[in-house]
Amino acid sequence: MLNKTLSGFSGLSNFKEVVHNEYFLKALWNTVVWTVLSVAGEYAMGLISAVALNQQVKGRALFRAIIIIPWVVPIVIAGMTWTWMLTPDYGIINLWLTKLGIIDQPYYWLGELDTALLTVVFVNVWRSFPFFTISLLAGLQSVSRDMLEAAAIDGAGVRTRFFRIVMPQLKTVSITIVFIHVIWTAVNFDFIWVMTEGGPLYASETLPIMIYRYAMESYNFGNASALASMMLGFMISGFILYYMFSQRRNRT
Repeated sequence: MLNKTLSGFSGLSNFKEVVHNEYFLKALWNTVVWTVLSVAGEYAMGLISAVALNQQVKGRALFRAIIIIPWVVPIVIAGMTWTWMLTPDYGIINLWLTKLGIIDQPYYWLGELDTALLTVVFVNVWRSFPFFTISLLAGLQSVSRDMLEAAAIDGAGVRTRFFRIVMPQLKTVSITIVFIHVIWTAVNFDFIWVMTEGGPLYASETLPIMIYRYAMESYNFGNASALASMMLGFMISGFILYYMFSQRRNRT
């Protein structure tokens, strides 16, 4: 709190208050789920689309241009648009699902405890996977076709060629983009805030949203700074681990 009557070093009191907050563990778990599922989904979708766009098909240049559209859409516009589409009363998603017989009646995807966070993860994957597509597609362009043809002549199947030749050559770019997106996603605030504001009942609240509530709603800048410092420490630790892994890999 901003209290002029208090002065001096607070020590670890702010950190203790943050850790003992009743919603801290929930927000921490949501942050892990949000980050892991988002990055995993983005990588899987990016890899599939990159492999598809790397094939010699008619109109490939057009498809490559179209697939980047979700990435260039601003987060606020994407979040608000998907919120409208997922609305149970007039959202087009519920309309399609009910007409196809997948669900019996419109469902409040962003308003239920079990689906709020997963729905935002889905939308985040939809918007962010083109970044993976472009990066992995660039990596696929560097894979030697002569090597693939030689492996095919030797009897290696499509699956063997993909996992034994293609994927090892995508290792560097894969690790790099995954590491970058882990950081970007873990500290992401705007997507969840635009779509759910951390609700319902803190079901989709992550640590960045918790920091925002401390600072901008409760004006508890001490706790907000403490939690932000904890997240910064985590990011620095992740960077150090990534650097050590990269150095060890370069030596081998």
